[in-house]
Amino acid sequence: VSNAGVGMAGPLECQSLAAMQSLMDTNFFGLVRLVKEVLPDMKRRRGGHIVVISSIMGLQGIVFNDIYAASKFAVEGFCESLVVQALRFNVAISLVEPGPVTTEFEMKLYEEAERADYSRTDPETADIFTNLYLRNSRDVFASLGQTPEDIAEHTLRVIKAARPPFRHQTNAAYTPMAALKHADPSGALMTDAFYKLVFKYDAVLRLSLR
Repeated sequence: VSNAGVGMAGPLECQSLAAMQSLMDTNFFGLVRLVKEVLPDMKRRRGGHIVVISSIMGLQGIVFNDIYAASKFAVEGFCESLVVQALRFNVAISLVEPGPVTTEFEMKLYEEAERADYSRTDPETADIFTNLYLRNSRDVFASLGQTPEDIAEHTLRVIKAARPPFRHQTNAAYTPMAALKHADPSGALMTDAFYKLVFKYDAVLRLSLR
């Protein structure tokens, strides 16, 4: 089970390349290093199961989570490319894709974001992040957040499955969000829906979450 991960949220201009590279080294290359260690022996034994804790953000990018989503997209692409070869050796690969999970990790991330310096971006972007994104994120976590125990139960279910799924989403509330991308290959439907959700109907979103 690959579960190592770090988070990052905020305006792109305010994040250093060193911090981005460190995040990719943990979230993506940490998984690659692990798989390189365990896969050869699994192939020799012609049996095994690699379970990767990914994210719904590996399927759908979310505003102000550019680098974190990129790392999870990389995880998803890596596993999707590897799964067919692995199946030839009777090795299963499963991606567990949670939405928001209420942990100290997440709370610390948002507390740090509230105190951060946004002078390197323009005032409008800083205002959108602090007064729209952070406020809405707290409502999302309060309303839709799962506990770590929930994710552990989902992960156990995947491990024990007779035919392990390649993808397993833990929060049904996010299924429509992921479906938007597949409904319109041009991306216009998904982009328009998220733009309106963030900039036109954010008050309705907060009310519905509460």
